Amino acid sequence: MMRRKTMIKTNPTKKRARKSRRQASPGNTKSRKRPAILTNLPGPKAKRILTKDHKYVSPSYTRSYPAVIEQGTGVWVSDVDGNVFLDFSAGIGVVSTGHCHPDVVKSIKEQSTKLLHMSGTDFYYPNQANLAEKLAEIVPGAKNKKVFFCNSGAEAVECAMKLARYHKRRTRYIAFTGAFHGRTFGALSLTASKVTQRRYFSPLLSGVTHVSYAYCYRCPFHLQYPSCDMWCVSYIDDVVFKKLVPPEEVAAIFVESIQGEGGYIVPPPRFLPALRALCNKYDILLVDDEVQSGMGRTGKMFAIEHFNTKADIYTLAKGIASGLPLGACVSRAGIMDWEPGSHASTFAGNPVCCAAALKTIELLESGLIENAARLGKIALKRLSELKDRYEFIGDVRGKGLMIGVELVGDAVTLEPVKDRRNAVVYEAFKNGLLLLGAGESSVRFIPPLVINEEELHTGLDIFEKAVKKIFRAD
Repeated sequence: MMRRKTMIKTNPTKKRARKSRRQASPGNTKSRKRPAILTNLPGPKAKRILTKDHKYVSPSYTRSYPAVIEQGTGVWVSDVDGNVFLDFSAGIGVVSTGHCHPDVVKSIKEQSTKLLHMSGTDFYYPNQANLAEKLAEIVPGAKNKKVFFCNSGAEAVECAMKLARYHKRRTRYIAFTGAFHGRTFGALSLTASKVTQRRYFSPLLSGVTHVSYAYCYRCPFHLQYPSCDMWCVSYIDDVVFKKLVPPEEVAAIFVESIQGEGGYIVPPPRFLPALRALCNKYDILLVDDEVQSGMGRTGKMFAIEHFNTKADIYTLAKGIASGLPLGACVSRAGIMDWEPGSHASTFAGNPVCCAAALKTIELLESGLIENAARLGKIALKRLSELKDRYEFIGDVRGKGLMIGVELVGDAVTLEPVKDRRNAVVYEAFKNGLLLLGAGESSVRFIPPLVINEEELHTGLDIFEKAVKKIFRAD
């Protein structure tokens, strides 16, 4: 079989400008911190941990490469053998303020000497009420909101599903292909990201209907935005509600404002407003899953704010507490009208986790959200330059520091290249950069929001080197 020759577009002027920019940066001195790979990967100590892990830990976990991390500070982590990596995964978007932010650690330590657990299900304590008040303030919409605390994103989604059904007295839901809402049975019923996540778990929750997300780069209807007139939303009204699902039976439509595991897909500006209008038309609740896109990740506190739209219910987790397990479901007080005992959780809203979350939000509001917005523009610009040069970079998309780069085998057919995407991620790991894939063929960039410009360019340098090596080798 003949191998297609990779097309590399060059622009000498842009190349000189990039070289000049990097040379002028104070980060390009010998004192600049860089990844340091001291052993073969995995190293000898890592191999011993991997052997033990393989023997005792569930094989259901999706490890991308053998990184056995021992400690971290900011955007840097080191493994058990002393190898130093630049982390562009942030613990899957969790450590929003960086690894072991000193202010967050201080809050955790102070709270841990006072009260570790009391269970907000049956008792009261200050941190839980204070955090609920803060979330009611920052979540889009009127401040008259109530908060249910939980331990994870999947639990937040489960809460939203139960709340929507309880409040509306309806039994059906609409969700989107490519969506990831969690792996518990209810959340998994909404999830449609990868068939592996659903295989052999049927029957799942009945009453869930999946429709196409606004994935314009690969429009399932083969239309173009904006001439499509948001047919992906009109399809729900004109086809689903007329032929498949009575709208008066639908409690909620669940949507990610920016789709995460599905490939870091940013919908066009009219998508969420059109979805909001559809919900208003049929008195359906709009549930915004901000588990991965929220807490400053996109350069705003919540991704939905980019689209001038408000939801009825919000699900939060991941970056909310800088690494401690915490989730939340937030809605207008008039929606969260269930009676005592309808829903609860023993560990949710733990006082230590709440302390970490309060400090996290303070740090986000004190400059980290602005940093995400500023560096996100720089990253998108540079990645777009790479797209102009290499035809195997099919699409670059994102908001703030939630960025996806979709790799393709052909610029015309847009053939997904999962194996080569995985090879790029592994090659980056070998060179000291931690990345993760998303969707069929995309690489996601989600560094901690404390990253600086020098560190950003260091990571992008490694990424560029990795894609050039893998695709030239092909």
